[in-house]
Amino acid sequence: MKKDRVVIIGSTGSIGRQTIEVIKAVGDKEIVGLACKSDIKTLYNQVLETKARLVAIYDEVAANEFSEICKKKKLKVKVLVGLKGLEELSSYKKVDIVVVSVVGMIGIRPTVASIKAKKTICLANKETLVCAGDIIMPLVKKYKVDLRPIDSEHSAIWQSLVGEKKSTIKKIIITASGGPFYGKTLKDLKDIKVEDALKHPNWSMGRKITIDSSTLVNKGLEVIEAHHLFDMPYDKIEIVVQRESLIHSMVEFVDGAIKAELGVPSMKIPIEFALYKENRKYIKEKSIDFTKIDKISIGKPDLKTFKGLKLMYDAVKVGGLMPSVYNALNEVAVKRFLDKKISYLGITDFIEKGMKVFIKKGLNKKKFTIEDIEKTMDFAESIKYERK
Repeated sequence: MKKDRVVIIGSTGSIGRQTIEVIKAVGDKEIVGLACKSDIKTLYNQVLETKARLVAIYDEVAANEFSEICKKKKLKVKVLVGLKGLEELSSYKKVDIVVVSVVGMIGIRPTVASIKAKKTICLANKETLVCAGDIIMPLVKKYKVDLRPIDSEHSAIWQSLVGEKKSTIKKIIITASGGPFYGKTLKDLKDIKVEDALKHPNWSMGRKITIDSSTLVNKGLEVIEAHHLFDMPYDKIEIVVQRESLIHSMVEFVDGAIKAELGVPSMKIPIEFALYKENRKYIKEKSIDFTKIDKISIGKPDLKTFKGLKLMYDAVKVGGLMPSVYNALNEVAVKRFLDKKISYLGITDFIEKGMKVFIKKGLNKKKFTIEDIEKTMDFAESIKYERK
């Protein structure tokens, strides 16, 4: 039986590494291509492990260095460079499945390239739909491609909708762990350090998404993603806090029934489902022991303390480019926080300030292109904000 050939865009990140582990454990798919931004040390080890002979490296300097390493080691690997390289790898003829797990809006163009090449796409890049959902979803429909979510919340919703009709959905319920600071006040968060924000109580994730989880901006991005992915109006998408991260999301139907997907907090499960769908495969992962669970708690998110979530609602109300601006401002703010240039509370203050500036300057567009979306990152970078 012919094996599906897989490309992983963002192979050196958390999702990319776990995707390799899942495919290696199951053993019935072939990884033919890998891509990263600049972590060539990890990439080189992955090439040796997977025997992939096609790679794309976004950073040109890193790409040249990687090519030299391969020459010295006499390793025959074709190296593609830059954003064009990511697009070429994503649309490579001898590929069946493209996993897009790179962080940031850099994932948009490779996703579009995959769609136009009619690949099956496993999407773990929130920003693609947050910023370009109005462009991506019509393309998915036009080219009749299979777009599968990897995010645990969206995978849970997707699994809960199997066999159901859209007309019977009352609402989608996205769960949030609440992050490490749930229940804290603004006063409590005033002196939060980077190392504090990186201590997620349940999940092991990359640095950027861990910070997003702590501010609840991550949930804001997921609401926008769900809106596009499931063609669901915002007033039918609810967020609840589920502290134990056992319920990954739910769907309520018009008759009052609720379907949910539960499991241990592991990204390998949604990765596996995205790769195999209903043909579930065994992966060595822990199961929930319900006899040892005292409670499954449900609560409401605090929009006053975690105003990053409230700002999402403001962004989607304005519409147009504003969700992309919301995302771009967050990307810049999180990087500045990780670089210790702004405070923890400065992340959402920065987003709020930037959104106001964008509106004041009359920069919003109801109809926009990918080029317009990419310019929102330049706008975000231009915002001046002192550490507070």
